[in-house]
Formats: sequence, C-alpha cells, structure tokens
Amino acid sequence: MSVVVLGAGMHPWGKWGRPFAEYGVAAAREALADAGIAWSDVQFLVGADTIRNGYPGFVAGATYARALGWSGARIASCYAACASGAQAIDIARTRILAGLCDVALVVGADSTPKGFFKPVGGDRPDDPDWLRFRLLGATNPGYFGLYARRRMALYGSTADDFAAVKVKNSLAGSLNPMARYRKPVSAEEVLASPMVADPLRLMDICATSDGGAALVLASGAYADRLGVTHPVRLAAVSTVTPTFPNTVLELPEFATDSRAAVPPPDRPFRAAIAHAAYEEAGLGPQDLSLAEVYDLSTALELDWVEDIGLCPPGEADKLLRAGDTALGGRVPVNPSGGLASFGEAIPAQAIAQVCELTRQLRGQAGARQVADARAGLAVNQGLFGHGSAVIATR
Repeated sequence: MSVVVLGAGMHPWGKWGRPFAEYGVAAAREALADAGIAWSDVQFLVGADTIRNGYPGFVAGATYARALGWSGARIASCYAACASGAQAIDIARTRILAGLCDVALVVGADSTPKGFFKPVGGDRPDDPDWLRFRLLGATNPGYFGLYARRRMALYGSTADDFAAVKVKNSLAGSLNPMARYRKPVSAEEVLASPMVADPLRLMDICATSDGGAALVLASGAYADRLGVTHPVRLAAVSTVTPTFPNTVLELPEFATDSRAAVPPPDRPFRAAIAHAAYEEAGLGPQDLSLAEVYDLSTALELDWVEDIGLCPPGEADKLLRAGDTALGGRVPVNPSGGLASFGEAIPAQAIAQVCELTRQLRGQAGARQVADARAGLAVNQGLFGHGSAVIATR
C-alpha cells in the first residue's frame, strides 16, 4: 500500500496577531480544495500542537475539527517540538497504512509572541529548555552560536559563508508568496546587521512567526478512485531519536561518564535522521532533486547539507560557493526560502516543508521550480531528541 499527498495548503507566514486556529483552518481549507474533496470526506484529522496558545493549542486536533465543523471524524493531537508536524504526518500515514482509514487531514499552525522563544510555564526544572536557559544561559540564538563556532573551528567556515546562505535563501523566498520576508538581501546587509550571538548576526537567525500549513493524505487506492494520476508519494517518514550516548547538543564538552562505556553511534543524530528515511525509501542522497532543511541559523543549514549526505563533512561551504545548493543548482536546498524567509511557526513548519516538496514534485512551484524534480527530502530536529525526515517522490 502507498500513501500519497492529495492536497497541500498554507496560510501566509507573518506576524498577524490572530488566533492560531484561523491560520490552521485557512490552510486546511486550501488543502481540501487542492485535493478536490470536502471536509466531510475526511476520516481522520491530526493536529500538531502549539504549547504557547493555551488549552486549544494543547488539543489542536479537536480545535481544528470543531472549527471546521464537527463531522464525527476521528482525531489525534501531538507535540514533538519543531518535529511536531512530521510526527503528525507520521501518525496519519501510519493509520492509512494500517488500513484504518483512507483519507486523513494533517494541520499545524502557530501564533507566536514577539521576540525569541522562551520556556513555557515558569520555573520547570524538569524542562530541558528551562535548564539550558537558566543553567547555561543558552538561549536559542546562543545555542545556534555554539554550532556556528564549532563549524568555524572544525572546517574554517567564515561569516561570509554564513551570509551567503542568507543571500541564497532570501532570493528563493522572494519568489514564494507564502513567505514572510520577500525581499532579496545582499551579503553586505547581512554582515552589517546587529550581532546577536557571536558569530551570528540578526539576519543569520530565523524569526518567530505566525503561520499555518496542512496536508491531505490518502491511500493510493483512494487516489485511484478519484482519478488522480501521478500523485506525490510519501516514500518515508523518519522520527528517530538520538542513539545513546549522544546528547541533543552533540558537543564533546557535554560528555558523560557513560560515553566511555558505550561505543559511539555510527552517525551523528542529524545524519541518522536522514539515513533512516533513505533506508525506508530505498533511496540515497544521490537521488534527491531538492532538500528542505531546518535552517534555524545560516550556519546550521551548512551542517544539514553535510548531515543529509549531499557532501562530506566540511564541504558544504564549497557546494554553496559553487551554486550547487541554489535555485538552478545541482540539488537546491531550501528552494522555499527556508526558515530564513519564513521564520518559526513550530507546529506548521515540517508540514510546510512537505507542502513545498509537493508543489515542486508536481511542477507547481512557479519561478522557484526545480527542473524535473523527482524526489525531495525534508528534515528538521526538535528539542529533547525529536528528529524528523520525510521523503516524497513522484
């Protein structure tokens, strides 16, 4: 049995200041229209949770089902930090593969506060976010800065390399009507923006945004009954966790006594996320036409390019400078514009990545279209050991 994407929909990213459910419902309705089905045809709905929006955010599945109109559809809600959307996709896909439903709707949306994210719920010493903020002073930008400094020390990456990532992604984002930031920027503008967490400047770090995304998934048999030809197929969904003794940070300074007693994993966590999806899909990085990676910072995109196997460690800067990861290059990375152009809307972003894969594989991406796109990978990583990768093919 195969699972296909029947419909994809989004609400434009921005800072709109409205309830998150509005964005999710708008995206859901667009996805249903794209699929050519009615809400009443949906048998199962999964909502990716948003923890910053009160009780409705914690029960997102029911929130969207009520807003669309109680229909008797079965529902689920899930939270996995930045991987929430991918886990929601996985839940819906698994239910279809199990033969428990033929068509499912996956929705994620967020309405975010101004400024950088902070832990939710006051003092919570069992919350890894609270601990790293309070004990290490590692706010999200500081956390990204550690990765950037590590990359500079290991591979000789420079601030110019980081700025070039922003330039590439801003150009792609300028061509995407769903993106929040739709103006190309120069390297000089990036390098002149305020320093936030050395070596990362303001324009190296993604914003926090409002936005929504939705997908209609269905069995291949259901798509056949609708007369859909050449649908986009979900070839793999990976939601792996780190292999002990890895930590989320993956920095040697965070080693524990147990590291000496346990053989290290074959692959770093982010590489393991992608490899699990490749193995399930029966594909490899050489088969990709494009990739959507989780560019929380410009430096992190370069790490992801290596982790998903597009080049050996330390070589991503060369691919970038050669234009291989730009629109028109060998394997465009973040042709949507990435988080650099969208910002974080946590429950929606992994779903939005698959929306981009869908449009690219259908040949519907307009000016940012990747020529003859046949396979795409979307990857991200959520805090507390949540990894996700989705491979879509046509």
